[in-house]
Amino acid sequence: MDRSGDEALALEVQGLKGLNIEALRAEWGRRFNAPPPALRGPELMRRALADRIQSEALGRDLELEKKIEALVRSQRRGETPKAPKSTFRVGTVLVREHRGKIHRVEVLAQGFLWDGARYASLSEIARGITGVRWNGPRFFGLREPKPAGPRS
Repeated sequence: MDRSGDEALALEVQGLKGLNIEALRAEWGRRFNAPPPALRGPELMRRALADRIQSEALGRDLELEKKIEALVRSQRRGETPKAPKSTFRVGTVLVREHRGKIHRVEVLAQGFLWDGARYASLSEIARGITGVRWNGPRFFGLREPKPAGPRS
């Protein structure tokens, strides 16, 4: 979408703020081809309409929506969300300096290439570089470190 299209979209969404509940219901019917839900306040309706206007203009990412819905369901069950698994394009090169030496790791279709050898995981490579067990994605700066908690 070009700049003028972005501005038009922003103005259309902004225009929802000036609509009363009856005008919002009419807009709902036009956008969704269905009667509006029985909502008490207009704010939720404005948000749903803004989402609809944006998705009509920009499209929807159905895969992302499925992931978000699954995350919401798991949180409602009290589950802790899992960190997303890192995925890389073949040919990507990860670079990490350790003790004054630069290490380059190339992403292969199956595994990684480091120092002329193929490895199945970044953790194996991190262990080879440091001599101790490391979480590979964390070692290469692809994941936030866990906050330090109290030690017992």
